[in-house]
Amino acid sequence: QVQLVESGGGLVQAGGSLRLSCAASGSIVSINSMGWYRQAPGKQRELVAAITSGGSTNYADSVKGRFTISRDNAKNTVYLQMNSLKPEDTAVYYCSHYPPQGYWGQGTQVTVSS
Repeated sequence: QVQLVESGGGLVQAGGSLRLSCAASGSIVSINSMGWYRQAPGKQRELVAAITSGGSTNYADSVKGRFTISRDNAKNTVYLQMNSLKPEDTAVYYCSHYPPQGYWGQGTQVTVSS
């Protein structure tokens, strides 16, 4: 059973920063590509950032230069450092496999005020 627990969200002013964490069960972080996704109200879930098992990363154009995905294999944890946050970054953020394999956590709410 795969378990993913996201944390670190909150309310922040535009221009601020947050660091999200995703604790995963087992060793899925070290052996799988992982991604952070987000879903804003009324919109489809979208990929924000991904990191392969080899450490390569890719980002949505909207967050390039502002967000950084990283991974701690020993802790089975994936992180998303978010800087220069904008109101349009407001969403529920989820981590999962990349590409998704049907396992999702409860997500963590990020709200950016203008």
